[in-house]
Amino acid sequence: MWVCEASDMTASAVRPPATWLNGAPERSPSRRAGDTAAVLAGLGGGITIALTIPAVLGAHALTAPGGVATAGGALTAMVGTYLALLCIVLMARLPWLEREVGQDRLLLWHRRLAPWTLILIMAHVIFTPLGYAQANDDGWWSQLITMTFGYSWMLPAAAATLLLIALGLLSWRPIRRRMEYDSWHVAHLYFYLAIALAFGHQIDSGSILGNSRLATVWWVGLYVAVAASIVVFRIAGPLYRSLRHDIRVARAVPVDADTTHVYLYGKNMAALHAQGGQWFTWRFLTRNWWWQGHPYSLSAAPYGQFLRITIKNLGDQSAAIASLKPGTRVLIEGPYGAFRSDRRRADRLLLIGAGIGIAPIRALLDELPTHTDIDVIYRASNPPAPMTEELTRIAQWRAGRARMHLMFGSRQRFPMDARTLAVVVPDVSTRDVYACGPPEFVKSVRQACRQLGVPKHHIHDEPFEF
Repeated sequence: MWVCEASDMTASAVRPPATWLNGAPERSPSRRAGDTAAVLAGLGGGITIALTIPAVLGAHALTAPGGVATAGGALTAMVGTYLALLCIVLMARLPWLEREVGQDRLLLWHRRLAPWTLILIMAHVIFTPLGYAQANDDGWWSQLITMTFGYSWMLPAAAATLLLIALGLLSWRPIRRRMEYDSWHVAHLYFYLAIALAFGHQIDSGSILGNSRLATVWWVGLYVAVAASIVVFRIAGPLYRSLRHDIRVARAVPVDADTTHVYLYGKNMAALHAQGGQWFTWRFLTRNWWWQGHPYSLSAAPYGQFLRITIKNLGDQSAAIASLKPGTRVLIEGPYGAFRSDRRRADRLLLIGAGIGIAPIRALLDELPTHTDIDVIYRASNPPAPMTEELTRIAQWRAGRARMHLMFGSRQRFPMDARTLAVVVPDVSTRDVYACGPPEFVKSVRQACRQLGVPKHHIHDEPFEF
């Protein structure tokens, strides 16, 4: 990697770090965390339904007018709320889960659950007034108004529902792609507010909890556990690590007109246990940026007390990153991600990076032992591309055990499909494949690899998407 002394952060000298020379610690990858999480989530869902159905049957006579609709409204409310809490847990950065599963997979699970959460909550909003309307021989709209303004905690619950609908619309991919990261992140903080607003309604007005003490204990316990996970792992833990390591900007070095290396230093950095391929959320404590946290991958493996990230100008905070002053304090969350060298199953690898997605690929190279055989594909629209020289020098150090394949040009000229991979790396089916870049790029690599016979558990990817 670029070795940085405090007096010369331009890294005029290059040599491989100790981790690269000696090899990263070997350990077999574990898949148990994801399986355990799935089992726990399933058990939680089963308990929720098991507690809900008897309480529903006890509170509502199904044969009475509106009984079926009211019971359906109660059941969809409970299951929808459980899924909402599960969505929060998936984004709580639980260390035992995040390290083995990876934030990209957790985000995928979150996105798959979120629409069902919204559907169930909306079903609750439809079925419950319908049941009351049938019981009182009244109209649905009339009952909805009466319940909203006549029952305690119903106005906050209505506000929570509107927030969930708004967040659902903002999360729709065509809209999300048009948003800057800052706006999207701040908007999603309102999800916590929506859950908090709904809690009072659930405890005070929910007939299920009123008819079951065990259900009340279960739900209060769920809310407390979820809130504690957010406080500990998203707030207290990152703040403690930031203060403990006292991370600061050493220097921001422009690479080209659109890309900047940011070198950072701190105390006892080895205790962070960061690895090449992982990422942090970085909050630079300047007047304009202290409230913004942005996810950036390491672009070189940690070396001594130094870290490095490489940031491409995407039009938000990244546009002014080169103006960071030495000594600027930084708050961090992380390290995160399962895009690590110790996840490999073989000692033959294909590393593929597109655009700034080459940054974690570059850092991975520092972590791989010298005996590994590596092909690197660097896909970019236009040369010169950032870190090309570094990658070339690393390949030279490896004395024939690493080969660089530079694909600079249009997607039509260099499609990332099975035919291209088979020509460039004929033995790809025998390799672990690491791919990082935009979501569509990563998806095409994964599809190509499966077509060429690469086992599913040999494919590791990290899409750059929020």
